[in-house]
Amino acid sequence: MATRTALARYLSVTGLALAASASAQAGGMMFCDRPAKVTATEQDRALRFSAVVKDELERSGASAAVVARAGLNLARFGLRYSHAGIALKSNPNSPWSVRQLYYACDDQRPRIFDQGMAGFVLGAEEAAQGHLSVVLLPQAQDAALASSALDERTPLALLAGEYSANAYAYSTRYQNCNQWLVELLASAWGGAAQRDAAQAWLRERGYEAEPVNVGRALVIAAHFVPLVHVADHPDEDLRAHTMRVSMPSSIEQFLRREAPQAQRLELCYNSSHIVIRRGWQPMGAGCEAQAGDDVIAFD
Repeated sequence: MATRTALARYLSVTGLALAASASAQAGGMMFCDRPAKVTATEQDRALRFSAVVKDELERSGASAAVVARAGLNLARFGLRYSHAGIALKSNPNSPWSVRQLYYACDDQRPRIFDQGMAGFVLGAEEAAQGHLSVVLLPQAQDAALASSALDERTPLALLAGEYSANAYAYSTRYQNCNQWLVELLASAWGGAAQRDAAQAWLRERGYEAEPVNVGRALVIAAHFVPLVHVADHPDEDLRAHTMRVSMPSSIEQFLRREAPQAQRLELCYNSSHIVIRRGWQPMGAGCEAQAGDDVIAFD
């Protein structure tokens, strides 16, 4: 976002995604400034990329998929993806729209939001290129997740009243977008109807939110910056300048362990082409194809 201060940019780079739509980005609070304008060419590429993503989802035969997008360059933290949601074939918004948690700045509260795949892709900060991760689940887990995600009550029952971009993964005091998603998985596969039950099931199943070394600056700034909190984090983590926050990488590791037959796709685009990789081997820097990858050239 072009108007972010250096501190706000640092907080965003930690991968704690804060906004999922234009309405989530509206308002006067930090993190709610609007993203940079997208050129017609960038929009066209993103639309074509999202169409390829939806074609892959349709061909998979799935009802639901866990999708994650990349925002800023997270390489310094060993992370690429920042924000995840559930793409649903039968989403009432449109096929393969993404159901996700976002912070509604105008309402000053978290909400559940359905967003078309193109909007989800364009939610990344850099519109000139993008990365998307897709995890496809075995039939039983897929059906259970779709059922829970589309239920009228379950997604809202798991929604916390207070939002924190860096919500501690093992507390119900706050919640961020990725934490809501992993608790929805607990509801779908463990029958958890409330957040405390979801947390208990995740602990029983060994869910691990990988510690992120955020540095001393974020720990100090969290006392003053809206939507960032430290009260839910253990003192020993804060002293070590780390925060255990649910991120797409941790969620994907959990999915792979709980559903060994799960399949992963990773897709990216730049100014010249789209690359599709099938399998759990992550892409390297940039959007360069390797042997076995599919490449679709932009005309």
